[in-house]
Amino acid sequence: MQKPSYYIVNVITAYRLLAAPVLVFLIFNNTINLFKWMLALSFFTDLIDGVLARKFGVASVFGSKLDSIADDLTVVAAIIGVFILKPQFIDDNRVVFIILFILFVFQTALALIKYRKISSFHTYIAKVAAILQGTFLVLLFFFAEPLYFLFYAAAIVTALDLIEEIILVIIIPKWEANVKGLYWVYKRKAIDQN
Repeated sequence: MQKPSYYIVNVITAYRLLAAPVLVFLIFNNTINLFKWMLALSFFTDLIDGVLARKFGVASVFGSKLDSIADDLTVVAAIIGVFILKPQFIDDNRVVFIILFILFVFQTALALIKYRKISSFHTYIAKVAAILQGTFLVLLFFFAEPLYFLFYAAAIVTALDLIEEIILVIIIPKWEANVKGLYWVYKRKAIDQN
């Protein structure tokens, strides 16, 4: 039998999964105030579910996969919000969005081809990127003007994360969850060779 904390952590993650279509619904129904607060809650739950899973020793492959899907759907809902509610921002920064989109599609396609499923590395740089993305996307709907320093920081770290994940997909032969990053993969390989 699983620990109760296992179910609690997965329910927190499942909230994001279920909230994503609600967020999109709120966008198209012009319920912006509720949208921005639910989006903030979704990004907050993204911060705490992994921490709680590790703290209570209930991290699992299922939870890792669920977390990755919920993360992606939350970001997609937020980006839909940006496209619908802040189209000028998208237009002004389309080159950045195109580069990130190409990197994301390439990384996802590579993982699907190699592993037959999306990656779920949860690297340290991915965690930093998620915090920056979430902070920027939430604040974009709370403030009249975008915080460009935060946008560019999020974009740069996200690009570095996607490049690292592309390399990880290339060098890691079988699907793994919760890989800390390239440094730790190479360190593990060095230990294995000795």
